[in-house]
Amino acid sequence: MDIPESQWTEDEFCTVGTETDRIPSCKSSASSGVKAGISSGSSVHELLECPVCTNSMFPPIHQCPNGHTLCSSCKQRVHNHCPTCRQELGNIRCLALEKVAESLELPCKYQHLGCSEIHPYYSKLKHEQLCRFRPYNCPYAGSECLVTGDIPMLVTHLKNDHKVDMHDGCTFNHRYVKPNPHEVENATWMLTVFSCYGHYFCLHFEAFLLGMAPVYMAFLRFLGEDSEARNFSYSLEVGGNGRKLIWQGVPRSIRDNHRKVRDSYDGLIIHRNMALFFSGGDRQELKLRVTGRIWKEQ
Repeated sequence: MDIPESQWTEDEFCTVGTETDRIPSCKSSASSGVKAGISSGSSVHELLECPVCTNSMFPPIHQCPNGHTLCSSCKQRVHNHCPTCRQELGNIRCLALEKVAESLELPCKYQHLGCSEIHPYYSKLKHEQLCRFRPYNCPYAGSECLVTGDIPMLVTHLKNDHKVDMHDGCTFNHRYVKPNPHEVENATWMLTVFSCYGHYFCLHFEAFLLGMAPVYMAFLRFLGEDSEARNFSYSLEVGGNGRKLIWQGVPRSIRDNHRKVRDSYDGLIIHRNMALFFSGGDRQELKLRVTGRIWKEQ
């Protein structure tokens, strides 16, 4: 959106002396102009960008005696000296710039991803932290993958970069075999992606320590928002030697990271002794068959 540029100069924003309690002065006519005309990126918005970290500045906005501004986080990083003119910063606040920020309404930074919302400057950041159009983190749990993107991009990434198995359908039957089950503590084992009902689901199966007890856990995550995930349910079943365990739950959105889901124990948990009992034989090899299905709630 093309926005008329403000007629303000930096000196008009913040006119300061050397006293730390002096309030910067601004032209009142310019203040009304900002309120009437600015709703997206402009010269005023650029002035609200910290010159050190380039993030938007929020109160308290600090300035040096020469009027150069920076955010409170960076004030500590530059050891209380202005990064532009090297003057000591002191405790001068640019109250005029803080006031101007109150008059701004800006589009969400995820506008290019589909968000059409416009928010006052000071509430924009809170919205963006929860915006449903913000990119998703890669759901792969085997490494700290930093890739983010939309769902189609992440599905391609999981397939090509992490070599994740892809399946079509809403039922599954997996067999997990490990020759030495005593060496798999705190190890993520497998991630499988299912395409079902026009959406994607991740099935995790892994081993970790629950307190001092080694356990195996299987759970399902939904590639999408939590509000959509609640439209589905799933069941998991594991057993052997005439016994079985059954879990039924709701898939968790990948907005909840893998560790959060795992540490909430929201899935099928099998203690190692029971898993080895299900495996049969001499209990020296883990052989688990996990079956399950996904369905859509009416």
